[in-house]
Amino acid sequence: MFATRSLRMFRQTPRLMRPVPKEEQSGHTISQRLRRLKRIPPELWPLGIVVAFAVGAAGYSSLRHFMVDGTIRLKRQNRAADDHHQGEHH
Repeated sequence: MFATRSLRMFRQTPRLMRPVPKEEQSGHTISQRLRRLKRIPPELWPLGIVVAFAVGAAGYSSLRHFMVDGTIRLKRQNRAADDHHQGEHH
């Protein structure tokens, strides 16, 4: 009884002996990925267009705000005071 149980641990399961199934995400070239766009339901196209427009508008307005607004501090200023304060805390 114990011998068969210990030998069972070293057998391959039937699931491992089957070939590996082909993945759905196996398309590596651009043309293969573009062909997969046909599988997207037509009901989702308007949603995708609206989301793409919103992301584009947000990116445009953020970049424009960083370029046009002169009051935004993009670099640290007064590093001597920052170093002085850090020396006091440590």
